[in-house]
Amino acid sequence: MKNSGSVFNIQKYSVHDGPGIRTVVFLKGCPLRCRWCSNPESQKPQPQLAYNRNKCLTLEHCVRCLEVCTAGAIKSGEGNRVQIDRETCSECLLCTKACPPLALNPYGETMTVDQVIRKVEEDSAFYSRSGGGMTLGGGEPLHQPEFAIDLLREARRRRLNTAMETCGFCRWEDLQTAAGYLQTLLYDIKSMDAEKHKAFTGVSNELILENLNRVREALPKLSILVRTPIVPGFNDSVEDVRAILQHIQGLPNVRFEALDYHRMGKPKYEYLGLEFPMGDQMLEAERIKQIRALIRSEFPHLCAPSSTEKGQSRKSAAGRQT
Repeated sequence: MKNSGSVFNIQKYSVHDGPGIRTVVFLKGCPLRCRWCSNPESQKPQPQLAYNRNKCLTLEHCVRCLEVCTAGAIKSGEGNRVQIDRETCSECLLCTKACPPLALNPYGETMTVDQVIRKVEEDSAFYSRSGGGMTLGGGEPLHQPEFAIDLLREARRRRLNTAMETCGFCRWEDLQTAAGYLQTLLYDIKSMDAEKHKAFTGVSNELILENLNRVREALPKLSILVRTPIVPGFNDSVEDVRAILQHIQGLPNVRFEALDYHRMGKPKYEYLGLEFPMGDQMLEAERIKQIRALIRSEFPHLCAPSSTEKGQSRKSAAGRQT
């Protein structure tokens, strides 16, 4: 087994990421750069330094981070608070161990398969009652294919229900192997327009659509939930969503869920020294009502159970972590 990998969060008691009550294991690394991403800390595979200035004691009262920084990346900024030179910072993370109020903290840690599964099994009583289990999320789980597959294999060996969310932009061989250990696959389709998809995510949608067709053909009994985040200025029209629904309506054992756009992850961009690409854009309430009405009226057979009542997606939940 690939015994260890990079994990940035393990979220318990999720009810939006597969059947029942679930524990979601978020793996670092993603080949996409979605402009609306609420988990910017998931994009790079290695651990990253986050800084919450509101927790900082200021360099007037504490200089421990300054003393341990070997790269000279920590300086005095506005209000005598810490200012990080991101170009100089080596991400050694020594400052996170020295910071008493945890204003400096790491996004991501190396964990073994056994450590992750033990954490997931802490809530096994909830899984047996609700039909839940472990869900792999990210980032993109298959950005760490060996680790993700080992986690799924071990989970199934221990009789845990397994699900995985994927953007679909991955090697087919990795997706095929991982899907063989799944009971539910949560598959993102963001747009049917290849050029628009590339403009907003950094990659074309061709491989994503191809992999969906291939996994459906290879594993016809696998339950697949196609999910689309409805993003203002990108895919928030009835025509955009209808194109996705028309593409998947002929695929057996597939359901669909539209996810509301949100900005809960915006503070994390600041913690990482990044600008939030979507700015202050908001999703109009009337738009999402029209889209949900479309799904119910024209494609009722694709509606996921209680899809209009679930609220936020797993990225919404992950976006609440700071």
